[in-house]
Formats: sequence, structure tokens, C-alpha cells
Amino acid sequence: MGSSFGQFFKQYLEPIKLNDVRVDWKSIDLSFLREDKYPRHFADMVKNAKPVYGPDVVLKAYNIDGDVRIEYRDQADFERIAHQFGIFEEWKDGIPRTSYKGVVVFRYQTPRRIFLIAPDSLRQLGKDWNMA
Repeated sequence: MGSSFGQFFKQYLEPIKLNDVRVDWKSIDLSFLREDKYPRHFADMVKNAKPVYGPDVVLKAYNIDGDVRIEYRDQADFERIAHQFGIFEEWKDGIPRTSYKGVVVFRYQTPRRIFLIAPDSLRQLGKDWNMA
């Protein structure tokens, strides 16, 4: 049952369905997923996403074409933004449960990705470039 004792099953896990689209995995180049390449690939996706600031981030994100990047300041700010999108708000050991290097990635009503990023996510990804 896991450490949460099924606490989030109904809300987050039960709606998941098995993919019904056939994928020929052998014909797809997945080399970007290698341990030596993925951090750079992921950092580039985050950097290239369009930044969204201020109130009404859900509406702003919905009206932007392409991937979106929203920075959260701290746990309370993350939880506020996550609640607006209806995504998993819980933290464990000082980070959002579903994050990679402080970044939580999800899709919201469209195929575009939304990246919720911590103030030090780029440092964690080995990047120091300006996000603006």
C-alpha cells in the first residue's frame, strides 16, 4: 500500500488508464534518456519554456502556446500554485514529491508541459544561465 497508506489513490492514481495507442519503441531514438545526456536535455526543456509570472498563472499558462515555466519561491508558494492546477501538493524531505531537481512537470488540459521550478533548480541541473 505504500507509505501514504493509499491516502492519494482515489484522487491521483485511480484515474490513470492503460495506454491504448500502439508505439513502436524500437523506431524511436531514446538516447536522450541516457544518464549522461538527460540532465542537459531536461535543463534545455526547462530553459526553453515560456516564463509565466504573477497571479492567475492557470489562465496565463492555458493561453500560451508551447511549454510553460512557473517559478515557486518556497513550499507554501508551491502548494498554492499546485492547488490551483489540481496537482499533487505534498512535500517529502524538503522537496515536492514528484520533482526532479526541484522541478515538477505536468500537463494541464493540453499537450503542453508545465514546469514548476524551484529558485535553485537550474543550479541543481548544472546550469547558471539567465532564465528570462
